Amino acid sequence: MAPQTILDLVMPGTVLPPSVLPTATNPSAALKLGPGLRHTHPSTITTTLAGPLCVDTKKNAIWIENNNPRYTPQPNDLILATVHHSSADYFHCSITPHNPHALLPHLAFESATKKTRPQLPPGALIYARVLTASKHSETEITCVNPYTGKSEGM
Repeated sequence: MAPQTILDLVMPGTVLPPSVLPTATNPSAALKLGPGLRHTHPSTITTTLAGPLCVDTKKNAIWIENNNPRYTPQPNDLILATVHHSSADYFHCSITPHNPHALLPHLAFESATKKTRPQLPPGALIYARVLTASKHSETEITCVNPYTGKSEGM
């Protein structure tokens, strides 16, 4: 029997009522929770992802279909990054936990010079534009328009 969609869409934080849970033919079989579901004591099942809720009664399993790929930076994307640490010429910023750190030059801010460069502590949020992104090199981001040298809202 193919999995069947019970609800069109569930949102994160939805508590599933017992009526949507599959009933096993074997009462000793444990309910299998798949991606997007969390069990909290005593018998509450809460969704952690958005998507269609699927049930397979034959396997006594329930899960949320979610085809959400990971973000990969592309040139000219506007992003929020977190400063991880600083080196001599760059801030090393985290865009997502699964990507290597992106490089933000200290002089990539409007009117920044060696004397007036910003001092950003670890954990600071940066609104930036992706300059270069390749799987063979580190991603470089900037807080100015590369053509005008102005911040333009960044």
